[in-house]
Amino acid sequence: MPIVVNLDVMMAKRKVSLNELSERVDLTLSNLSILKTGKAKAVRFSTLEAICKALDCQPGDILEFVNAEK
Repeated sequence: MPIVVNLDVMMAKRKVSLNELSERVDLTLSNLSILKTGKAKAVRFSTLEAICKALDCQPGDILEFVNAEK
């Protein structure tokens, strides 16, 4: 998949656990885990906004495009 989710990296940088982030963004642990592992097929902008606010980061810190053709 050309979009890589670096949520676990940002969580580690901010020293935030999955449980803590789940509470901050009001998202279930299972849904947050799906996003964190890169298994999500989509993410709502409102969810991305809440995560960025909670982790004090930009969307580009969480999502990365990797060109598979190179």
